Amino acid sequence: MIYRSDEAEKKALISTAEKMCVAARTAPKGKGIDNIVTAILTDNDKEKLAEKMEEIAERENVGFFARDAENVRQASVIVLIGTKLKSRGVPYCGFCGFENCEGKNQNGGICAFDVGDLGIAIGSAVSISANDRADNRIMFSAGKAAIELNLLGEDVEIVYGIPLSAKGKNIFFDRK
Repeated sequence: MIYRSDEAEKKALISTAEKMCVAARTAPKGKGIDNIVTAILTDNDKEKLAEKMEEIAERENVGFFARDAENVRQASVIVLIGTKLKSRGVPYCGFCGFENCEGKNQNGGICAFDVGDLGIAIGSAVSISANDRADNRIMFSAGKAAIELNLLGEDVEIVYGIPLSAKGKNIFFDRK
């Protein structure tokens, strides 16, 4: 059997994406509470995400969403990493901008632990991509589109997308 480069590279990128999801899952979490949710998109699901990004670009007049949609199309795989938002009940914190979790909950604040945990999970995931020599880009725009498409569930409120590519030149480098 012969595996041609395009087939072998896509298979390798899916393997990298799977390991990225594991890295996000096992990354340290504040108070040991895991609110991280992940998914891997390919083919038609990736195209639906790119279409939603273009829709947002036009609707909200944010051109970089369309630029990023093209990168999503060029990538073989995209990893989504998001978080649910739930208070930890940590006394004497206030990192959310409110005196305590009760104040945060009453005023619609966001728990700093959830945001911090998400950042750590993303960093852990992209380190796997780097170790596997896969090009990647962390995209807020892909995450916003994923939220609108409800790809990680209704209770996931912050998402980032990480498209993966294995081309002769990094597709995320010369972007306009």
